[in-house]
Amino acid sequence: MATQLSERQVEEITDGFSLYDTVGDGKVDSHLLGEVLRALGQNPTNIEVAKVIKQLDPQGNRRVSIDEFLPVFQSLKAKTRPFGSEDFIDSLKVFDNDGSGMISAGELRHVLTSIGEKLSDEEVDALFQAIEYNQGQVNYEDFIKLVLNS
Repeated sequence: MATQLSERQVEEITDGFSLYDTVGDGKVDSHLLGEVLRALGQNPTNIEVAKVIKQLDPQGNRRVSIDEFLPVFQSLKAKTRPFGSEDFIDSLKVFDNDGSGMISAGELRHVLTSIGEKLSDEEVDALFQAIEYNQGQVNYEDFIKLVLNS
């Protein structure tokens, strides 16, 4: 069973939801629901987003209110498991072509600035000041541990 959202959580979700209300009527275009979910810290797959849209707007042509959105958000949040260090490490292993535990600093910079929650070059520079390089390579497990413990 899903846990209830606190009053503060509902307030934060409502604030985030309202940022996508381009008309000012307290509703969001259904095709923006994936963006809204992601902006609120969820990471639904495209299939999950399509199911949400189909559930809330079968015709795909209307706007969705916060009252309709909240139960769906709560349901997705209840299914979400915490993303741990092993998940991050597994994500970066894809770029470790030789299984050495190292990826190039350039590749890591590209990942951090262009995939998911994108970092600015300045933010990446700040992170890179705290890591050790080995001939332009970064130990991604050490990098993840450093970032998560900062």
